[in-house]
Amino acid sequence: MVGWGPHCARGYDVRMSFDPLNDDGDAVHEARLWRDNGWTARVIKNNDDEGWAVEMIKRGEAEPALVGPWTMGRDKKNPKPLDVNAFNTLVKTASEVLRRHEQQLQEQLHKQTEVASALGRITVMLDIVPDDDDPHAWLTATDDGGQELARQRVAAGFRFNAASARAWVESDFAKPR
Repeated sequence: MVGWGPHCARGYDVRMSFDPLNDDGDAVHEARLWRDNGWTARVIKNNDDEGWAVEMIKRGEAEPALVGPWTMGRDKKNPKPLDVNAFNTLVKTASEVLRRHEQQLQEQLHKQTEVASALGRITVMLDIVPDDDDPHAWLTATDDGGQELARQRVAAGFRFNAASARAWVESDFAKPR
């Protein structure tokens, strides 16, 4: 099974021959282990079949950012060795995966809509604070000039949409129920 993204190493032999959390930063350029510029690429055996995979781990992270198939060598038994071009391509791909993941997380934690009112166009935003002990969110209203009109703490599960934003503005920013 091939997976892309964090926590996707099922089916692969992921026994660590190094500790990614304690990476000393020294460059390593070996056939199955390539470490440079804050990234480590490791070629690993796929336990589900005869193939190989490569995992990309960012320095300081415990889980791979990317796990994907790796090409067999000419002997059809061993993996193709890592090289600078392959490593650079893997770094670019893994960085993009992380960027998309962060962007998706940001989209889940921040929502906004605009409401027309007697005060003019008001931007209403919901910013979720994913705190393990006290998850909550902030409902904020700003005018066209970016001036904050109101700020209210709400439950992390507050149902935010155009109707709830409009109702909050129309209630003169009273605490939503």
